[in-house]
Amino acid sequence: MFNRQLHSRLSLTVTLALRLAVVVPIALFFTCPSSHSARAAEDRPVTIVVLGDSLASGFGLLWSPAFPERLEQVLKQKGFAVTVVNAGVGGDTVSDGLHRLDESVPEGTDALIIELGPNDAERGIDPNVTRAGLAAILQRMKDRHIQVMLTGMLAFADRGENYARAFAAIYPSLASSYSFVWYPFILDGVAGNPALYQVDGEHPNAKGVEVIVQHMLPRVEELIARVGAARRR
Repeated sequence: MFNRQLHSRLSLTVTLALRLAVVVPIALFFTCPSSHSARAAEDRPVTIVVLGDSLASGFGLLWSPAFPERLEQVLKQKGFAVTVVNAGVGGDTVSDGLHRLDESVPEGTDALIIELGPNDAERGIDPNVTRAGLAAILQRMKDRHIQVMLTGMLAFADRGENYARAFAAIYPSLASSYSFVWYPFILDGVAGNPALYQVDGEHPNAKGVEVIVQHMLPRVEELIARVGAARRR
């Protein structure tokens, strides 16, 4: 009797073991790839493109990095896995940036920093044109599910008070219409300090670039956090 019971229990154990040997690998086959791919998506470096003009491209900075490259260095020093792509073209207006948007912001881009507008202000371009161009860029990034940090700019005083007021209103108006990261003034901490500019008085020197990066860093970290949150959805 005991032997029969033992044999029956052993048979049941063996049967269960054989079933598990088949079921477990099948379960792993169906569950592991998706979990691994999700984990890989969360862990891969964040690719940030800086769409800008000569400020982004690094005009006059022969021996030091422009702010996109310096931003990448600082972020990596802080432990962030990022790649910051410099898509700055000297002289570009907002309309120019819109025209080359798809080329400058390829598939695989996680986030975009928009640094455009200074040339619009310098040339006295109609603020309505500048606003429409920026709105088009923002909407296309929203449609592509790319996170954005919009940086603001101010018009030059010699354009007149009315123009300066209308231009300054562009960026906060767009910021209120879109739920992207908002950085009010790209030259925060630099404007008004001659020691932070090159001899042309328009483009930041290496020290100025460092100030730009340090001032915008908290907002860029917020941008990266939003990318991470979007990947986990």
